[in-house]
Amino acid sequence: MEKFSKWILKLFGWRLEGEAPVGYDKLLIVEAPHTSNWDYPIGMLLITSIGVRVNVVIKKELFFWPLGPLLRWLGAIPIDRSGNLSKVDALAKLFQEKDKLNLAITPEGTRSLNKTWKKGYYFIAVKAGVPILLTAIDYKRKIGIIGPLLHPTGNYEEDLKKIESFYKGITAKFPEKFSLSPQYLNESNRDIS
Repeated sequence: MEKFSKWILKLFGWRLEGEAPVGYDKLLIVEAPHTSNWDYPIGMLLITSIGVRVNVVIKKELFFWPLGPLLRWLGAIPIDRSGNLSKVDALAKLFQEKDKLNLAITPEGTRSLNKTWKKGYYFIAVKAGVPILLTAIDYKRKIGIIGPLLHPTGNYEEDLKKIESFYKGITAKFPEKFSLSPQYLNESNRDIS
């Protein structure tokens, strides 16, 4: 899959910046910006091109024949939200149950403009005790960026500053639908140290 993904990306003029983290069996992968239907296939190609098997969660009702086997082959995992578990708790539990899991999440939660990112991805990582891998798709430069790992401290506001700093200067497919806090808009540095 790695070679195929690299070939497709090259064919369409995309390149990659950054490398896969080494020595981690479990990651929560943040994929942003998310303003277009193209973000998912491009993001998946970028991540698989560095040899990382990516998983996404999809409601269990979609896992019927013949769609279910195809979704599983593509890395989709059915999630059952019935019962008393919140989605955050259910996904943190999923990390505990799996030996290896690289779960991709779009914190914007929608392709429409969302001025406040959802916090669930962060608290999934905290509860599961897994690092967050920041990734970005920059349409202006046709670059997929594999960023550094962020080990969440539990202080959401402080960690969010580091996360948003990484996304400074990234151009979404539809820039008017991508939002960061005001202090990060129209800046070009991606330093989370």
